[in-house]
Amino acid sequence: MNGIDWVSVGLDAARVLVVFVVVLVLVMLVIWAERKIIADMQSRIGPNRAGPFGVLQSLADGVKLFMKEDIIPSSADRVVFTLAPIISMVPAFLSFSVVPLGDTITVAGRTMPLQVVDLNVGILFFLAMGSLSVYGVALAGWSSGSKYPLMGAVRSTAQMISYEIAMGLAVIPVILYAGTMSTRGIVEAQQGGWFILVQSPAFVIFLLAGIAETNRAPFDLPEAETELVAGYHTEYSGVKFAMFFLAEYLHIVTISAVAVTLFWGGWLGPRFDVLPWLWPTVWFVLKTFVFVFLFFWLRASMPRLRYDQLMSVGWKWLIPIGLLWVPFSAVAQVVPAERWFLIVGGIVVALFVLGMFVPAREPEDGPPTTGARRVRVPRSVEEQPSEPGVVAEDLREQP
Repeated sequence: MNGIDWVSVGLDAARVLVVFVVVLVLVMLVIWAERKIIADMQSRIGPNRAGPFGVLQSLADGVKLFMKEDIIPSSADRVVFTLAPIISMVPAFLSFSVVPLGDTITVAGRTMPLQVVDLNVGILFFLAMGSLSVYGVALAGWSSGSKYPLMGAVRSTAQMISYEIAMGLAVIPVILYAGTMSTRGIVEAQQGGWFILVQSPAFVIFLLAGIAETNRAPFDLPEAETELVAGYHTEYSGVKFAMFFLAEYLHIVTISAVAVTLFWGGWLGPRFDVLPWLWPTVWFVLKTFVFVFLFFWLRASMPRLRYDQLMSVGWKWLIPIGLLWVPFSAVAQVVPAERWFLIVGGIVVALFVLGMFVPAREPEDGPPTTGARRVRVPRSVEEQPSEPGVVAEDLREQP
């Protein structure tokens, strides 16, 4: 007992508690910001009742959900139905524990990083927690005893597994270039230049895979309300639904924070004489909000993809390009002027990946691209009312 450093234990416990509280508050602010920003984009007012500018609306909604009745369907598996939201939420919190929020600080004569834990395999831990979150969604759909949640869970499982492969391939070149799997080590390796310059294809693949893994628009097929009511959490209410809701937005913050850590230099930025220990955290939060804003922007502006398009983007484009970029990035590190080689090659590949989402322009008078035959309906047929027993297709003239 005499060998235990109780001060260090207390500081570690305080650090975990502070990060946990900060993450909860940050998620509530992100929910409020999304509602206000999308409302502004759509010429609406948004939340404006609870608190100044409606900033307490997320807190009010959370209290309301905790007070609601917890309904469990009679055909559901009660044990799995209850465990599924917890299985979905816990990995979301754990994956944020390896994200460095800033540089080191000194407290009570001890220097410690602004990070819950600095693992030497931090990136692998992040990918592992993302894989575990699939179980919560899959079990939620299966245990509900309803077809719509089950269909949403099957969609989500296939989608998340597919895009986790692409995300893993996007992380490998960063690890090769930085020479470490520690998130703090990757940030420190970017002091000579952010990896967004030399790993732009990996950045684009990681961002697209992150959007798909969080089930956000335009990849929100598991929650397609026009087809599946609400997807895998259709039968959930009260605090269980709040757990799924919290896990989704926490995934958004985590994906944005990891993208900043891997490609945008993490907490790196100019420091000033006033509160020098605070500026790294300020830069990290500002960079993270840029990515969070991108999630909002995509939801407000892009329509939902079809499921075949979703799988096509993942398996036919992102994964093959990721497989090609890994050896290209590895070989480029032994080539003279490898930095410019990676920058030029990366920009070309990144533009190619983004070009997939540019819609093809169809000729105004040309045939439709769906493969259907064009038919010409005479004006006389269009104007006259249809007679009983006469099929409209019989009145059409084939060219």
